[in-house]
Amino acid sequence: MKALVYDGVETLGFRDVPDPVRRGEDALVRVEAVGICGSDMHAYLGHDARRPAPLILGHEAAGVIEGGPENGTRVTINPLVHCGSCAACLAGRENLCPSRQIISMPPREGAFAQYVTMPQSNLVPVPDHVPLDKAALAEPLAVSWHAVRLALAALHPQAERRALVIGGGAIGLAASLAFKAQGVTQVSIVEPNAQRRAFLRETCGETVLPEAEGSYPLVVDAVGYAATRATASAHAAPGGVIAHVGLGEDSGGLDIRRMTLQEISFIGTYTYTAQDFRDTAEAIFDGRLGPLDWCQNRPLSQGAQAFDDLRNGRVAEPKIMLAPWS
Repeated sequence: MKALVYDGVETLGFRDVPDPVRRGEDALVRVEAVGICGSDMHAYLGHDARRPAPLILGHEAAGVIEGGPENGTRVTINPLVHCGSCAACLAGRENLCPSRQIISMPPREGAFAQYVTMPQSNLVPVPDHVPLDKAALAEPLAVSWHAVRLALAALHPQAERRALVIGGGAIGLAASLAFKAQGVTQVSIVEPNAQRRAFLRETCGETVLPEAEGSYPLVVDAVGYAATRATASAHAAPGGVIAHVGLGEDSGGLDIRRMTLQEISFIGTYTYTAQDFRDTAEAIFDGRLGPLDWCQNRPLSQGAQAFDDLRNGRVAEPKIMLAPWS
């Protein structure tokens, strides 16, 4: 099969690789659409030791099952594989499973390829009316759905429900959509890139600011750098909640003194539970997350150029979706 392979820092090769081998209960999925995630970009830049080269990246995918009793079923892929028997899994918190695996990290190759194998339980059927490039957004949307759900659960029930989202990429936009789907209508996104800001405002109908203003009971940091954590600390209202999703850099930025004196809650959020993923998929299927028309589509063969364009700020859309069979 053809695959886009991470070969080293800022180096990607599109070439033939061995077909994946189906094991046990795994299904073989013909990948029809796969998105470029911020974590893929971190690996591409050499910033993620968990993803050593050479490796097939990519974990935001949808496709069609080939072979077996479910042959021909259109599916979106939950890339997070869990054991199913530990305390976290039994509590419905599969994202905290100590033996969790995710495609695009060893030992599981990713979905920047024509085929990928996944446990059948990780596949959610997609209705015929939903295009697979939109179904592939279930993964990044689920990340934000999970973060928003946790933030709302932590907020005092009498607090005002207004939100600030830091970062206008796919996770930030997804957080805004998740807030609205979960009942928070007043959401502002901070995005410094003027081109992307215009796209979010004009195409997605979002309220977008070049920098944060005022205070908000709910703050989502979808970037995760020291500077964005400083913004979150400064603009969270007293008694508010910061949900931290981004993995930009490890430390710095939080104003711990202010957070302590103002009783601001900080929640680190990682991926999603299996139920979050299914709930997000259903919200896509029934239209609660909007038209999802904010992706740019390119062939997988042009993936290296897509990464370079993202690296250099030449993409207005929050997400590039790659098609392995184009």
